[in-house]
Amino acid sequence: MLSCDICGETVTSESDMKAHLLIVHMENEVVCPFCKLSGVNYDEMCFHIETAHFEQNELERNFEGINAIQYGTPDNKKDNTRQCRMEGNSSMHSACASSNPKIFAQSLPKDGTLKHKDFYSKNLTDSRKLLKSKGKQCDLAKRKGSIYDTMYSPECPFCGKIEDCTQDMETHVKTKHANLLDTPVEGMDRVQCSRDLELAHRLQQEEDRKRRSEESRQEREEFQKLQRQYGLDNSGGYKQQQLQSMEREVNSGRMHPSEFHRRKADMMESLALGIDDGKTKTSGIIEALHRYYQNAAPDVRHVWLSTVVDHFHSSFGDKGWGCGYRNFQMLLSSLLQNDAYDDCLKGMSVPCIPKIQSMIEDAWREGFDPQGACQLNNRLQGTKAWIGACEIYTLLTSLRVKCHIVDFHKSTGPLGTHPRLFEWILNYYSSEREGSPKVVCTSKPPIYLQHQGHSRTVVGIEERKNRTLCLLIFDPGCPSREMQKLLKQDMEASNLKQLRKFVGNLKHKQYQIVAVEGVLTAEEKIARRQASQVFTAEKIP
Repeated sequence: MLSCDICGETVTSESDMKAHLLIVHMENEVVCPFCKLSGVNYDEMCFHIETAHFEQNELERNFEGINAIQYGTPDNKKDNTRQCRMEGNSSMHSACASSNPKIFAQSLPKDGTLKHKDFYSKNLTDSRKLLKSKGKQCDLAKRKGSIYDTMYSPECPFCGKIEDCTQDMETHVKTKHANLLDTPVEGMDRVQCSRDLELAHRLQQEEDRKRRSEESRQEREEFQKLQRQYGLDNSGGYKQQQLQSMEREVNSGRMHPSEFHRRKADMMESLALGIDDGKTKTSGIIEALHRYYQNAAPDVRHVWLSTVVDHFHSSFGDKGWGCGYRNFQMLLSSLLQNDAYDDCLKGMSVPCIPKIQSMIEDAWREGFDPQGACQLNNRLQGTKAWIGACEIYTLLTSLRVKCHIVDFHKSTGPLGTHPRLFEWILNYYSSEREGSPKVVCTSKPPIYLQHQGHSRTVVGIEERKNRTLCLLIFDPGCPSREMQKLLKQDMEASNLKQLRKFVGNLKHKQYQIVAVEGVLTAEEKIARRQASQVFTAEKIP
């Protein structure tokens, strides 16, 4: 049985095959299997394939050579290689011949047409069988055959499109799928870079916006915290806090309702008059200290006391924020009992806290300390705003009381202590130490002492026999019941513990004092008001 290489039909004899080829396939033209060229004879087609499709033929030859090397033996290596080349040529000629049996038959001798045809057909069939068997035996042949097939009809790995040649496929991939490649086509780099830069810019802007928003939120929270801390959150002032605190006392059962109404009436009267009701005042402590040091305190070499001063402590209405106002009341109580200040303080009484706030606002309106007024929104009444050394100086100066601020802005001793502060206060109270009596009641007013978060009043200083110094301090946070213990005739040394502050007890980073020096003339008051436009203080060190 013979099989037609063109259509696969089987016949029984060579004559039948010749007839089949002449009848069925006579009119077909020879066509190039690589580029579909037609209209040429068999010899021209062979020449065309050898020249125009050299790479494809070379690939086939290399493939056959690989197979020959892979499966050949040392003894028959040359024969196998030669046979493979013969099979490759036979298959090429057979491809041309199968396209046009007529031309193929005409190009051969008449007496050997069928034999030649059979020879090529047999070689072609054997070659295909050999390639098939080798493909089953070796994975290398399979991979090579796959590459061989792809050369003729490359398929796009992204969309599956088939192109005629690799150059067309390369162009297709670079133009249609440039965004999927590691290396974009020319021009795409600039576009992509521009997009990346734009995206990066947008991301950076968004990050900056979020950062600014977070910073603004934190600043608002910190500012609100500071407002609450310093009483500038519009939560009410002295009157509101006093009433709310007394109401809580009534609700908890610690205060009888009748006591609540009595205290409320007294508070309203005090606010109306602008005078402190004296319920937090303790008088006579300086006199009691004088008696104690004369009769006791054997470890004290010298002690200097200020002029007479009353102690004022915080109440329901100013607890937590009123220390500065209470210290001013202490200082003013001493000045009101000093004849040297009658001219500027004549007719005054110790004012209540809302009245002190009003007096400071009046001083601001006169032109004192505009920067401080701005920081406190030019308003103290109805608030819980803290005051410090600058406000005390402003108020005293507006009353024509001569004073100045000294700023101990950093530590002057070991472990964060301030020995220079103690030395300055000692020099303030005593001009001659040697030869003076043990207890000296000076004509100097008390000193306003300020540090971060609190203020107190210095009423004297001790010099111990070991030459160490100890300040005597009134604290507005100390209640009247504790201060009244100092008034006892048999006062013990332990009662002085709440007053005594040694060098090691004052370790805040910074201290400021306001020291009174006398009375200002009208011209001096105007000069100091002008100087307060830019606030300055004496700094030590």
